[in-house]
Amino acid sequence: MFDPVIAPSGTLLGLLQRGRGDGTLHALTAPRAEALAALNHCVLRDPRHDWQVENRSLYYARLFLDLSGELDAVEAHLFDPEDHLETDESRTGLALAVLGHLASYGRRDALDLLRRYAAQGANWAWALDELALRDDDAGLRALAVPVLARFPADPEGEAELATAVRDAFEPRPWRLWAEDPRDGIGARVRAAHEAGCFDRWQRQMRPAGPRPGWSVRAVFEWAQQGLDRGAARHVPAARCLVAVAGPEDRPEILLAARAGTDGARCTALRYLADSNDPEALDLVEAAVADGTAVVVEAAVDAFERMRSVAAVDRARRWAQRPDVLGAAAGRVLACRGGAQDSPLVLGALREAVRGEGPDAPTLWTLVDGAGRLGIACAAPVLRHVYRETASSHLRGRAARALAATDPSFAAGFAVECLWDCEETTRELAARHAETGDNRVVERLRRLAADPAEEDEVQTAVRSRFGPDMSAG
Repeated sequence: MFDPVIAPSGTLLGLLQRGRGDGTLHALTAPRAEALAALNHCVLRDPRHDWQVENRSLYYARLFLDLSGELDAVEAHLFDPEDHLETDESRTGLALAVLGHLASYGRRDALDLLRRYAAQGANWAWALDELALRDDDAGLRALAVPVLARFPADPEGEAELATAVRDAFEPRPWRLWAEDPRDGIGARVRAAHEAGCFDRWQRQMRPAGPRPGWSVRAVFEWAQQGLDRGAARHVPAARCLVAVAGPEDRPEILLAARAGTDGARCTALRYLADSNDPEALDLVEAAVADGTAVVVEAAVDAFERMRSVAAVDRARRWAQRPDVLGAAAGRVLACRGGAQDSPLVLGALREAVRGEGPDAPTLWTLVDGAGRLGIACAAPVLRHVYRETASSHLRGRAARALAATDPSFAAGFAVECLWDCEETTRELAARHAETGDNRVVERLRRLAADPAEEDEVQTAVRSRFGPDMSAG
């Protein structure tokens, strides 16, 4: 899937793509046709950089309800001929998840679309998972024939069916179908389930990788073999060294960290850093100076994992470096530094935004650090990150940091966060938003009554109301 094109943050489309609470608030006051066009654009062209960790489906479903939106565009997207040409689940996953939430809110048209797509669509397994949570037994049983018809009754088809049953995220439909008295349904599903269980057992009985009795050199060779095949193994290899290596092996490990193959060097650096070896920090610095890109990345990652006082002291020395080790040092101080390190963390935060923009991966840690250290003068930068980032998770972290650093947060961003796409951000807002704004009280009551809302959010909402349900 290509990276999505995100509209400017000041536009309705840009707000909705980001999942910001202001997106919903602006959509509800915009012309309905314009709001629905922007909403459909988001649902049909997933705006998330990482759809596996960012939430949008409930956010968009709620806006569909508020706008009484029709599902014609979603239907056309799902049943477009392209569905069988571009079968990546990212093309239709968000639309199916939105339909799932709409079905749970009682939208019969959404439920019917999910049933049709499960029977006919390429991403049928996702639709089936959505139905498993929302449909009744009769609706699910009716899908047994069209779903099983996807798998030919030959050895290859039966193997694919066994894999589908084994890997199903929601097992409820398969359990219902296994009870079907028809041989072509119940017996076939039961056989597929047994085959999947047997396959899993066989894989568990044939573990790959190091065995007891391996030498340090064998572990290094295994790590290099993985690297040669394009699979980084230095992390599990370093864990193997914990079991394999003894004090007499330290010279060999130190040598590998200085001048071994890339696989061995990455493994040794990780092992030495995790064990707080006194030479680990110098070896990390040397690796950054003369290592390949793979070694440099492993060295920096190993350094960031270190928890020792010596690592924090070294981070203070390295924080001014204009390279990846300097950036890592800023993140170490953000996580484990003290109040005296606030200027260095603030400098790293500003430099990251200035040099890499509001979506830089390093910002996740630096934003957290600004909040942890209570750096009040970081608030302007944090507000910029909040507004501009395309990552709803990073925006939530920025909101959490602003709650700790910005006195205006409760009356400002906290209010719009009540409509945010991320439940953790809504929970934060429920605890901080000032209730002098009538919109806040009304929104808190709506969240408290919404069965689709997360328990943590509703607990936070209830903490704001007294016994008479008046906001406190």
